[in-house]
Amino acid sequence: MKRLRIRHVTGFHYHGEVTASYNEARMLPSSGDGQLVLHANLEISPISSQHSYVDYWGSRVSSFEMLTPHRDLTLTATSLVEVRDRGHSDCKLDWDTLGLAAESATAYVEQSEQTRLTDPPDEVVELAQRIRDEGGDPCMTAMAIGRAIHEQIEYVQGVTQVYSTAKDAWQHKKGVCQDITHLAIGAMRAVGIPARYVSGYLLPRPDAAIGETIAGESHAWVEWFCGEWRGFDPTNAIDIGDRHVLVGRGRDYNDVPPLRGVYAGPYGSQLFVNVEITRET
Repeated sequence: MKRLRIRHVTGFHYHGEVTASYNEARMLPSSGDGQLVLHANLEISPISSQHSYVDYWGSRVSSFEMLTPHRDLTLTATSLVEVRDRGHSDCKLDWDTLGLAAESATAYVEQSEQTRLTDPPDEVVELAQRIRDEGGDPCMTAMAIGRAIHEQIEYVQGVTQVYSTAKDAWQHKKGVCQDITHLAIGAMRAVGIPARYVSGYLLPRPDAAIGETIAGESHAWVEWFCGEWRGFDPTNAIDIGDRHVLVGRGRDYNDVPPLRGVYAGPYGSQLFVNVEITRET
């Protein structure tokens, strides 16, 4: 078990004075899935009232508006979370049973259809089908797909953008965690495995000393259904454990962006992000 303190600062520098802005943030974790939230707080500058709710996908959302002129918007989310290793039971479904289960509930059907961001190129579909044809059960197949995508895509920042698709990342064979997760999800869905996008944070170094603050960033990984939801981090080819803090889930990144908004004012803005993670125990 690890106790992690996360400080996530983000916002916009606008290219001029903005008269009003309307925003929503998904930056605070909730208890569950091997984690216990001891403290979570969101500060907004300029000061604004906020409305908190849980969205359709189960993510914690802070909605707020700025109706006075401003040139900058800054959000500071601070969380203290105890995280434990997740246990994983043996796969409970064969392919035929999974197919029936995937059609039995909206939660599975919604995570079986491709989106614009996850729709995989033909090569990825063929790769996933070859892995399925090797004869493993759905859970083994999903794990093998996650590892195969990890081997094919090099983690490189700056090649793709926040709106890039799985096809874009595959063309470059480079991308960030968002791209790698979209490719893994698309490949799993292509062979009939419901899969969903998970956003959160990752303590970058497993050997981080207690009290050490490490520069981090928002992270993404995949969960698939094979009788129960099973998580895997295809960017690092590791199981979800006591370094992962979950914030939100959805069909793809568009369901769980840390910050999204619209504004009235001069065209153009610059996003800034800074994440620090401190291991406390």
